[in-house]
Amino acid sequence: MGAHARPNRFHRTGVRIASVALVGAALPIGAAGLAQAAALDSTPHATATETGEEAAPAIKADHAFLLDARDGSQERELWAGAKADESVPIASTTKIMTAVVVLKHPEWLERQITVKQEYRDYVQKVGASTADLQTGDTLTARQLLHAMLIPSGADAARALADHFGNGDTEEARISDFIAQMNAEAQQLGLSGTHFDSVDGINDGNNHSTARDLAKLGQRAMLQPVFAEVVKNTQYKTEAPAANGRTRYYTWNNTNELLSTYDGALGVKTGSGPEDGYCVVFAAERDNRTLIGVILGDDTGRFDDATKVLDWGFAH
Repeated sequence: MGAHARPNRFHRTGVRIASVALVGAALPIGAAGLAQAAALDSTPHATATETGEEAAPAIKADHAFLLDARDGSQERELWAGAKADESVPIASTTKIMTAVVVLKHPEWLERQITVKQEYRDYVQKVGASTADLQTGDTLTARQLLHAMLIPSGADAARALADHFGNGDTEEARISDFIAQMNAEAQQLGLSGTHFDSVDGINDGNNHSTARDLAKLGQRAMLQPVFAEVVKNTQYKTEAPAANGRTRYYTWNNTNELLSTYDGALGVKTGSGPEDGYCVVFAAERDNRTLIGVILGDDTGRFDDATKVLDWGFAH
């Protein structure tokens, strides 16, 4: 889908791009680290306006923010849009926090998780984006992270939350997982953020700010597994199918910046009727890593992200 093309079906949390087959060649799963873990620096810094530099990149979105992640050990605000601190629905960018909570247990990444029919039923019921996971297939948590973050599979998000949450029923486990997401947001100091879903399907209280999401994006990119996943434009993998054969999956990334912007690293897209078009993005040039957010944009979100990054690297 081009930056100005509207999808035939407007999924509530992103674009559905996935394919599966029972024939094909197996490809191994790989994950290499792109950043080292470190604490966020909360020290306030001067904005471009305060220092008298060019005030802002020329974009349409007001809910926008850009930070310089330096070497990963600190952050520096480069620019904040007029509504960078206003909480709004964030669609599938929610899945960044879903991944962060899962990655608090890296020792569980190779756990086997069986796809339930309920996950497919949920996607159909709410009209969410999907990785088209097939009932009875068994995938690892690592594979499901790819399925959630690359084609924006709400079915994969549901499977992860069901497995990593605590409780006697699926709904109880997912509710517990959402509570873990909110606890993590509080610990990270994301005061404008609250979750009521694991995939961005908004039940009325799933929101964040552009500033908060940039900080969350930085923290997520410090996780080597996360950074390795979100840089893929396409990912192919295999899984044991319920009938004893092998299922082959191909997932295409919804983030167009990966193929259009030099140095792009990720991070996550989202879209919905209340949310508009959203993107959390990151790029690296000249030993600088910039992380930005655009929320509630139109189909020009990738053009706006490009302008923000170009402006940031010039400052």
